[in-house]
Amino acid sequence: MRILLIEDDAVLQAVMLRSLTDAGHRVDAANHLEEAAHFWQVQPYDVVLLDLNLPLNGQTKATQGSGLSLLRAARSRGDRTPVLVLTARNRTDERIAGLDAGADDYLGKPFDLAEIEARLRALARRALGTEDVVQVGRLLLQRKNRRILVNDQDLALPAREFEVLWELMSPPGRTVSKRELSDKLSSFEEALADNALEAFISRLRKKLSESGATIRTLRGIGYFLEETKDPA
Repeated sequence: MRILLIEDDAVLQAVMLRSLTDAGHRVDAANHLEEAAHFWQVQPYDVVLLDLNLPLNGQTKATQGSGLSLLRAARSRGDRTPVLVLTARNRTDERIAGLDAGADDYLGKPFDLAEIEARLRALARRALGTEDVVQVGRLLLQRKNRRILVNDQDLALPAREFEVLWELMSPPGRTVSKRELSDKLSSFEEALADNALEAFISRLRKKLSESGATIRTLRGIGYFLEETKDPA
């Protein structure tokens, strides 16, 4: 998934960033209102993790409830990206304010990193209308466990190839544009070139040769995953 992490606590942000990145996600991190607003407007995300109390650029003290302005602005421009609000555990007023402003879920601090992962998966499934387990031919995606199997055997994939296949199976049959895939796999520091994406697709096609599924190209539009018929 492509995730926007908005958190001004440097230590907590670093821990979350490492955990999410190690899990194979592409994460952009912002620690103040202006940076977060810029990221959210110029880059599409699968999920946003939002701390409600953020400082302005150049300030060190967060303003109570300031993150709500980001959330309201996103919803007012029609942005329906799932948002998981991070709140102080005992601040019921923060939770209510976040949900009223358009948040999809909330999680109180301190929290377990494994729960963050579970909440993110649930929000992404809800947004895409997809199931925990997806199958195309003999290719199986288990979202909860972040596993891809072929003929009941784990298919070992580098992180970016895994993310490409994940997108093509969310849900299968959906045409995904080159731009969308590139955006999911890029960061603000490193943009993914078209030839790199084509290389990922080419390697995946070879690895799926015995899976009963293949990646098709719609020239000028994008890619989609479909089941193949075994030869008689």
